[in-house]
This record gives sequence, structure tokens and C-alpha cells, in this order.
Amino acid sequence: MPSTSLEAPLFDPDPGAYLPHRSPFLFIDRILALEPGVSALARQQATYDAPCYSRFFMVEAIAQLGGIAAAREDGAGGVLAAIDRAEFHGAITSGDILTIGVRIVKSFGQLHLVEGEVSVDGRELATATLTLKVGTMP
Repeated sequence: MPSTSLEAPLFDPDPGAYLPHRSPFLFIDRILALEPGVSALARQQATYDAPCYSRFFMVEAIAQLGGIAAAREDGAGGVLAAIDRAEFHGAITSGDILTIGVRIVKSFGQLHLVEGEVSVDGRELATATLTLKVGTMP
């Protein structure tokens, strides 16, 4: 039996495997860790330098990763239902490698309360608490 350290990850590191989004609307390059229903960690390299828009991109990246973490079935769609809280502490600069982390705080059916953060080199740029609806869409 092979060592667990040599086995393939239990998740696909390509966010396109989980989301219908594609460039320029996909704000995650690679999933680094995924524990469905609990948490996820991802990265993205910024290819833009627009301080006023970077806030929207950071919240959307948290929402996209939160949807991946909350999904319980293949093909589940998702909707950002509410931005409960968002705080910004810096701006994205072109070339930055962003680390996006999310944690599912609680779930009730298809609704999920998600906390997330975006950082660069350990420096926090944004935190947000979002409500997502994730599941089959009518």
C-alpha cells in the first residue's frame, strides 16, 4: 500500500472543476486545501492593479471559494445571498499572490454562513462574512 503522502489529493486543485466561472470571472487559480463542509484554502495571482475594484474581487474570491467548500454534491450551483460584513485593510497590486481562506461557520440546508480572508505574504487585505446559497438551482 502506498504512503498517504504519495497519494493524490482527495480534491481537484482546479477551481474550474467546481465552478462554472471562467476567466475573467474566476478569482481563484488553485485550490491548496479542501475539507468539504468545513474549510478551504486557495491562491490567486493578481493580474490587475485597480484599487477601487480589488475590494469587489476579494469578496468574490471569498464567495467562490466558500461555495466550493460548502458544496455537498457535484453540479451544485451557488448564489452570494448577502455580504454580512466586509473589512478592507489594503489593496491588491498587480503580481501579488493572494492567499484566500474560508471557513464554514454554520449551515442550514442550502444556506451557509462563511467567514473568509484574503492576504498577501501574511498581510491581511480583507475579511468578510458572507451568506451563500449552495445547492441545486430550480
